[in-house]
Amino acid sequence: MLVTGFAAGMFQTNCYILARAEGAECVVVDPGQDAVEPLRKVVEEAGLTPVAVILTHGHLDHTWSVAPVCEEYGIPAYIHPDDRYMLSDPGMGIGSSMSSIIGDLEFAEPAEVIDLAQGDVLKLADIEFAVDHTPGHTQGSVVFRTMVETEQGDVQLALTGDTLFAGSIGRSDLPGGDHDQLLASIAERLLPLHEDTVILPGHGGNSSIGRERATNPFLAGLAPHN
Repeated sequence: MLVTGFAAGMFQTNCYILARAEGAECVVVDPGQDAVEPLRKVVEEAGLTPVAVILTHGHLDHTWSVAPVCEEYGIPAYIHPDDRYMLSDPGMGIGSSMSSIIGDLEFAEPAEVIDLAQGDVLKLADIEFAVDHTPGHTQGSVVFRTMVETEQGDVQLALTGDTLFAGSIGRSDLPGGDHDQLLASIAERLLPLHEDTVILPGHGGNSSIGRERATNPFLAGLAPHN
């Protein structure tokens, strides 16, 4: 499995690219600000063919380049319906105090947008992604889980967006955010996962479920909900 990516734009949002191997089809996760050129470089150097963009949530720092990426490769975007409105009106998701970063820029949905739901299993680029709805950072936040084969055996990856970070959790003070709901989502959807599950968050470095259970101060006293 090829799992790579880069931090894009002023927000340093992690854009991930997953493929079975070089020269294969690939899936793009959260193409943020100024992601088009670095994405194009990764795709061309590895001989990849993008087949879809999947979005962990609708905030602008994760969706800024979704329309141009989808247009360039003729591919759909997947997003939870509770966050879909932000694709065409991102200011609604970040509040008036932050809307100045948009300025006079106009945003629109890609030509094809497909809604996500809890329990979906996406089969894209010969990779299966399980979809977990994790409201709290936004109402439409989701986590994508997939399995990766390694020399030590199969390892689960969790693309957590802004729900869970290494040593932190997502903010909940923007429109649609709810701190208690965010903690409940983490307890129900993430903490029950195997401790070796690798977390690929929307910002910052990687971690694991076991490490976050043990060391993340925001999760202290939070019990898994099975």
